[in-house]
Amino acid sequence: MTRAAVVAIGLVILAACGSTGFALTGATVDGTHTCAVGSANTRYDLHAKISADNSSSKTVDVRSIDAVMVVSAVHGQWQQAVGTRYDAGEVHFSPRSVGASSKATLTATIPSACTNGQHQGTSDDYADYSIQLTVVTSAGTFHLTSQNKHRIVAP
Repeated sequence: MTRAAVVAIGLVILAACGSTGFALTGATVDGTHTCAVGSANTRYDLHAKISADNSSSKTVDVRSIDAVMVVSAVHGQWQQAVGTRYDAGEVHFSPRSVGASSKATLTATIPSACTNGQHQGTSDDYADYSIQLTVVTSAGTFHLTSQNKHRIVAP
């Protein structure tokens, strides 16, 4: 057996041993929120869903979920530039655990707010946000970015 083959087999064995049997995938968020004219830092909830697959023989506890909203595109007279980050911090979520050999959908509620003062014009101002989620579990820490964007519209 060649040295390269031995190294490749060793890497496969290490990868299999290092696997926790727990995966988080497919993070999605609410599509659009319309900010009413005259709103001033008006709070609303943004919802995220994450698919959890626990193929291990132990329950995995979900300890925390943190969320960061990042401006990825703007249109019109938006007040934030692309790349601006809003750290929502630790957010409310459920369920608190995923049973052994089961699947679940984690849901997180992210507090957000919008402002839409009186303005002239016929086109909407809006921004698209990517949502970055950090999920801390008993099986490790996972970093996900929403597959879709969340848009805040200020008509």
